[in-house]
Amino acid sequence: MRSLLAIVVLLFSAPLLAAPELIPAAPDVGAKAYLLEDFHSGDVLAEQDADKRIEPASLTKLMTSYVVAYELANGTIHLDDKVRISKKAWKMGGSRMFVEVGTKVPVRELIKGMVVQSGNDATVALAEYVAGSEDAFVDLMNEHARELGMKNTHFANATGLPNPKHYTTARDLAKLTRALIRDFPQDYDWYDVKEYTYNHIKQYNRNRLLWLDDRVDGVKTGHTHSAGYCLIASAKQDAMRLISVVVGTKSDHARVQASRALLNYGFRFYNTYKLYGAGKPLTTMTIYKGAQEKLPLGLDRDLYITIPRGQRDHIKANMDVDATIVAPAHKGQSFGAVNVTLDGKPVAKRPLVALQDVPEGGLWRRMVDNVVLMFK
Repeated sequence: MRSLLAIVVLLFSAPLLAAPELIPAAPDVGAKAYLLEDFHSGDVLAEQDADKRIEPASLTKLMTSYVVAYELANGTIHLDDKVRISKKAWKMGGSRMFVEVGTKVPVRELIKGMVVQSGNDATVALAEYVAGSEDAFVDLMNEHARELGMKNTHFANATGLPNPKHYTTARDLAKLTRALIRDFPQDYDWYDVKEYTYNHIKQYNRNRLLWLDDRVDGVKTGHTHSAGYCLIASAKQDAMRLISVVVGTKSDHARVQASRALLNYGFRFYNTYKLYGAGKPLTTMTIYKGAQEKLPLGLDRDLYITIPRGQRDHIKANMDVDATIVAPAHKGQSFGAVNVTLDGKPVAKRPLVALQDVPEGGLWRRMVDNVVLMFK
């Protein structure tokens, strides 16, 4: 059995004496499903039917955007590449950028058309350029969905047009939104653009929160008769960023009001704290039979928690560390865990990992430490 050593960690230098605030229930927003979470911690602050299967409508274009951003980052396509518009893309119904068949349009313009105008024509053109056909592109979408842990999602097209095999959940959409903002922040900047003109036609971003709330910088609307009115919103206040997913409301006004209510609730009643940074030693342990005697341990990613306001002085943390560590040790290898509690209840647990490689030591070091371990 693994032997562990408990180490208490001091989080804050002095307690806060203010009484904790009372936290009301989340607002009733009248949607088929919704979810509110913190971007940094991933903690869910409010949800209703978040794992219920729903139609994503044009929220689908978030995954199309993610795949395009991935290809841009890998250098397989470039913003200045010219895309020839196919007849299929030109004939797409619904929201359109109004590209013309046979013309060549730069990738950057098609991205604006997809993100700002929700253009189905621009979306199909991008899909065909990246993968050769929309069907092949959909395969990429589903592969990325699996890698992101979107376990209850399946895409059948790149645009979000209704299809029995095209579905997701509010929770999966939140995972996708976090990934887009985290992995491709430069591409996420497109979602803050309020208007765009192409072919002498000016169109406005359908996310009306961009005009109503200065904290909001995205993300995407969606609507079909069967899906209802949907909106994923993200807003930043000070160092805290929230993501709300609202699906299946009865009107554009209702999805806006629902999203505002959730965001206001999160910012009003919760705080997010960064407890530890990635790659920084939290403790240093003796390592036996190694080329060096000490092994620094820490986290492989930043540790954030989101808790009710006024509760900071109720946070406690400890580290459960392997009592005996023997070389070799590899960077990223787990040797315990960091546990964070609030009033004695677990709120976060992260692996405590080696921050560097430590190979086996020489023969003499191994012999000496063998003797030490016999008595230990």
